[in-house]
Amino acid sequence: MKLKKLLAFLLSAALLASLLAGCASTQTQAEDNTDTQAETAAGGETEQADPDENYDTGDASLDDPLNQDDIGENELLVISFGTSYNDNRRLTIGAIEKAMQEAFPDYSVRRGFTSQIIIDHVKDRDSEVIDNVGEALDRAVDNGVKNLVVQPTHLMNGLEYNDLVNELAEYSDSFEKVVIGEPLLTSDADFQAVAEAIVAATAEDDDSETAICFMGHGTEADSNSVYARMQQVLTDGGHANYFVGTVEASPTLEDVLSLVQAGDYKKVVLRPLMIVAGDHANNDMAGDEEGTWKAAFQEAGYDVITIVEGLGQLEAIQDLLVQHAQAAAAKLG
Repeated sequence: MKLKKLLAFLLSAALLASLLAGCASTQTQAEDNTDTQAETAAGGETEQADPDENYDTGDASLDDPLNQDDIGENELLVISFGTSYNDNRRLTIGAIEKAMQEAFPDYSVRRGFTSQIIIDHVKDRDSEVIDNVGEALDRAVDNGVKNLVVQPTHLMNGLEYNDLVNELAEYSDSFEKVVIGEPLLTSDADFQAVAEAIVAATAEDDDSETAICFMGHGTEADSNSVYARMQQVLTDGGHANYFVGTVEASPTLEDVLSLVQAGDYKKVVLRPLMIVAGDHANNDMAGDEEGTWKAAFQEAGYDVITIVEGLGQLEAIQDLLVQHAQAAAAKLG
């Protein structure tokens, strides 16, 4: 009898341990999924470190990580998801930061990335050190910053932007005044300005025989609606040959291809609707492998041109983000 009770006790303990392990595994998986969603919500990139990469992304030494001390009392912290493509990082994020420096001569402009994967990859590969958000904020505190303006380069107000707001709230008592600017696509005027910017950037390819397709990232969050809204703004503006899709959400590549095939187009121009032109732009959009946007349109019989330039390279986009930072700074009083 005692032996049976002992065996029953051991079986119950084993079952309880199994259930607890299962709950822990489920919680970890949920946290991982949340992290992934947060990264995709940036509307930019979700790059993975590739230890066997055999392509050249440019000279990292030409990029200024803006991680210097001696900040002073006023700081403008520019927060981006980031990219490991060195040249494009300098041409997009770096260009936005320079525009901020010109517009805010009384502020020290500093950089922070939200993707730790990219930060670690760039450090391991190129020995370039880029602050994550916490490190950038700690640097501001250690330097005695009193007035802090934080301007994200995020495309939308999604999960990652909300995470940034929450993390910044934890430092609210560390500064005398702190404000955060809005993402790129927030107001009706923002959508109109971005639409005008991308139309101007593609003017030389804009004709009745050419479909101009923009590839965004996409997210499972409600903020994914920005892509359909941008499509509507373009269509309402008389640009019926402009199409917007995403890599990982809706509208899909298949959706965009179907819309293009419904027209009488002979040529297709592909461009990223992302701040940077990193992994997704180079591989998912412009890559030659089966399943890429380029390959899909070529297989459908179109003459395809890929332009791997992030939105951050456009002066109009830089100016719009500067305006958002200025609106935030005005709240400092």
